[in-house]
Amino acid sequence: MRRFYSVLILCLVTIASMAQGWPENYKGVMLQGFSWDSFVDTQWTNLEKQADELSGYFDLIWVPQSGNCNSSYNQMGYTPVYYFNQNSSFGTEEQLRHMIQTFKEKKVGIIADVVINHRNNLGVNGSWVDYPAEEYNGVTYQMLSTDICGNDDSGKTKTWANNNGFTLGNNENTEDWPGCRDLDHSSANVQTIIKVYLKYLLNDLGYAGFRYDMTKGFSRGYLAEYNYDAQPTYSVGEYWDGNKSTLKSVINQQKKDGVVQSGTFDFAFRYSARDACNGNNWSKLANGGLATEAGFSRYAVTFVENHDMQDRGNVTGYTKDPITKNIEAANAWLMAMPGTPCVFLLHWKSYKNEIKQMILARKAAGISNQSAWEQKSSSSTAYKLVTTGDNGKLYAAFGSGAANLTDADYVKVLSGTNYAYYLSKTVETPWVSLAEGTYTKATEATLTAVSESTGAQLVYTLDGTDPTASSTKVNSGATITISETCTLKVGLLVDGAVKKIITRQYAIKPFVAHKATIYLKNPGWSTDVYMYSWANDGNNTQLLGSWPGSVITDTKMIDGVKWYYHEFDVNTEGYSFNVIFDQGNGKTQSVDIGPLSEDTYYEIGDIVNGKFTVNDVTQTVTGILPVKEVIDLNTPVKVYTLDGRLVKTAPKGSDALSGLAKGIYIVNKKKFVLR
Repeated sequence: MRRFYSVLILCLVTIASMAQGWPENYKGVMLQGFSWDSFVDTQWTNLEKQADELSGYFDLIWVPQSGNCNSSYNQMGYTPVYYFNQNSSFGTEEQLRHMIQTFKEKKVGIIADVVINHRNNLGVNGSWVDYPAEEYNGVTYQMLSTDICGNDDSGKTKTWANNNGFTLGNNENTEDWPGCRDLDHSSANVQTIIKVYLKYLLNDLGYAGFRYDMTKGFSRGYLAEYNYDAQPTYSVGEYWDGNKSTLKSVINQQKKDGVVQSGTFDFAFRYSARDACNGNNWSKLANGGLATEAGFSRYAVTFVENHDMQDRGNVTGYTKDPITKNIEAANAWLMAMPGTPCVFLLHWKSYKNEIKQMILARKAAGISNQSAWEQKSSSSTAYKLVTTGDNGKLYAAFGSGAANLTDADYVKVLSGTNYAYYLSKTVETPWVSLAEGTYTKATEATLTAVSESTGAQLVYTLDGTDPTASSTKVNSGATITISETCTLKVGLLVDGAVKKIITRQYAIKPFVAHKATIYLKNPGWSTDVYMYSWANDGNNTQLLGSWPGSVITDTKMIDGVKWYYHEFDVNTEGYSFNVIFDQGNGKTQSVDIGPLSEDTYYEIGDIVNGKFTVNDVTQTVTGILPVKEVIDLNTPVKVYTLDGRLVKTAPKGSDALSGLAKGIYIVNKKKFVLR
């Protein structure tokens, strides 16, 4: 009897440890790794190139729906056709798998966009109900007309079905979306296929969790059932409603056996941010969101902007609702509050240095999705709050006078237009005012001691070694100059002991105007080779004329192989452009390629989704080796630029790349490229 009791207890513990919608006391930060039409920014290969930087700040990255949409036109993924074919507008399945694995090795989980409210069909001969038959692990899965809601598209689908001899499924009483056929989740076939699909995303592709699209469109009970079966660690649904009470109800609807199975995006939080920032009325922050409610903040994924609300220009039928003012302040509120914050890609790109510092302050205080918080004051001109993390408190102030707090228990670490951050001295950490990254000239950094010890000093090194009590000492508030590429390490010096060492990596790379030459290996086409190009300048300025671009006539022979090429001027810091290779109007083109700002060599690959894929073969053509073939991770190295300038001395190869800007370098007389 005792043995049976022990087994029962073990089973209960195992069940309790299973995924419950979202981890409790979770301290991670998420990035929405796409915006609308971000077909260049969000290419799997482009995201993977940023893995080193992104992994320093984000624990999760939500990417677009990655299944094949059966279209040669760029698709954001919200009209899915195939579940088990993962060749999309963002790259091939092979590239997707490689990207997921790269981030996983850096302890970053990739969140899949799961679009199961609706599904598009093949549309052969005008059919509304022909879904592809897909084989996975030796089993064929196919949805039928009876898997479509009987009242889909306000009855239009039923009319078509009746006229063509098809039967539909049960009616739904949730929100309809006419863009695709709405799925009848009461169908056993639908449930079976979706459960296999979700496990495929987790266990085969390697996704860390799910973001469910349009959960207004199907019963949240089905979502709970799917997660109970798949057991994702992270799950968040999109229930687009700004009412806190409604969002609470949604959380409770997403239960299975009394346990919450998914979080939800905190739209109420977002609308509070919009109203406060656009109207410059900071009392609107007091409206809060799901994250401000005890017992619910664990399941709140907070955000201030997303792909549906951003300014998309003059898109027909689209209502703009972006935050247009105080975007930095909006993100500061996002990062100071409980819930799991999700940063929008366009905000990250535009305010990267500021958001980096906000994330570091949040993590320094040890704030989680369930941290306690307190509103200190609220008026139209100022709003103040304190959030208590595991390591101490973060005092965040917004509006006029935000940077003027004089509380002796706090130290100011960050401020900008209409916001300021203060860490409690109990956090006990060094702070560096300069966000890590690449700079074009020598830049000053202020070192601050956040410490209860009145005599606390700071010690630092610039060579990547841990500082000791005998390292260079400065008082809190001292300014140092970062004049060359380095790894800065700073520690608190209290009573002769060094503690809480932090690391910041900097690259100093003066901008030099140059030409970026884009090469294409002779594709052997019977047509001319065209190149279409546009700048990443906010206006998509065409660089080689309107579509299909210009015929490329410049060629070069390299090792007996013909290459087509075109030179682009890169005259300003941060400038980049994109290209497409094509054969002229009405003929097959390549995928979108970019962002580019340096010499790059490509060759044409297979046709996927009606477009040529391309392979970056720069390394092969130039003789530049992979880093791992040049640098011994366990021995000291010296890194030089191509012109022979020493830029880094590292005690071991594993430290050699930290702080280096993208580019070509030499180690032991061998070239390698850092992308």
